[in-house]
Amino acid sequence: MDHIVTRLDDLRVSGAAGVYLRPRIVPAAGRVAARVGGGWAGFDSLEILVRVDAGVARAGADIDTVMTWSRRRGADIRHHVEETLARITAPRPDFAGVAMDRPRIMGIVNVTPDSFSDGGDFASADAAVAHALDHLGAGASFLDIGGESTRPGSDAVAADVERDRVLPVIRRVVEAATGAVIFVDTRKAVVMAEAVAAGAAVVNDISALTYDADALATVAKLGVPVVLMHCLGDPKTMQHNPTYRHAQTDIFDTLSARVAVCEEAGIPRERIAVDPGIGFGKGIEHNLAVLADLALFHGIGCPLLVGTSRKSFIGRLAGVEIPRDRVPGSLATALWSVGQGAQIVRVHDTAETAQALAVWRGLAGGTA
Repeated sequence: MDHIVTRLDDLRVSGAAGVYLRPRIVPAAGRVAARVGGGWAGFDSLEILVRVDAGVARAGADIDTVMTWSRRRGADIRHHVEETLARITAPRPDFAGVAMDRPRIMGIVNVTPDSFSDGGDFASADAAVAHALDHLGAGASFLDIGGESTRPGSDAVAADVERDRVLPVIRRVVEAATGAVIFVDTRKAVVMAEAVAAGAAVVNDISALTYDADALATVAKLGVPVVLMHCLGDPKTMQHNPTYRHAQTDIFDTLSARVAVCEEAGIPRERIAVDPGIGFGKGIEHNLAVLADLALFHGIGCPLLVGTSRKSFIGRLAGVEIPRDRVPGSLATALWSVGQGAQIVRVHDTAETAQALAVWRGLAGGTA
């Protein structure tokens, strides 16, 4: 539960733990005091979130006022606010060689017979390769190739099955499209290693390198970038009454902790992106709360990836049962996400998303 406090001085803080900053993104034509990640999303004020017994208390003000407030609260709070603000505003370095100076599209290639969204349409290598090339031709900067469905209720797939699905596709896409930046969507260390050897450039793990005990060391040894996604529980049971104290800050804390673990293992922050995991162990209320406070996650200091495409919460909101009919709702969430500064959106429908972003960029004055 959130409590809105009208004044910063009414927030009760006892230490930096449990204090969060959310930049209040303003429209392109609005007054901008700073920018998220040195990019297109500008903000003129900050909202402070503080953990309380029943959730969080919130209060906001312009940046100078927030900084003055933090100095009055002591060195611990001042340092925490300054460090978090620095992470929010620091320009993001290229990710896998791709500049984060404008929103980037990641095209989904499910080499599975049982995906929730496309039902095995691209399960064959030929179909998957053609689909990947279609994504690139339509404007995708990245491809996300996966051989294991992690839809709610799904069972894990054996590593050898997953390898047999994705490795031929990765190899053929690399041969057909020079410079294609491929993410391998897997939880298994052996698949990560063999996919990178086949030409994948990034590991995308829904478990944030926790599912496989060897995954953390494997990614560190490979020296490739990684996407750490938040998932509450296992895909088999993750939608069985997911519960949070406060979804946004719980997820923030989990991802922040995983970034710290990665850094300790030798994976530098500049090679890490984070994904709040919309739909993974989250009810509709959690998904909406995370999206509403999406700018909060820039405080981790990594590129932000958001995947909402065709997901069930869109269907529930819009009354659309069939996933492939949820494209308009998916576009709405993609535009919302990039408007909040998300650097990468993971989508099934690249051509439609690229068109929507082109118009959005025009309306924003071409700033992204």
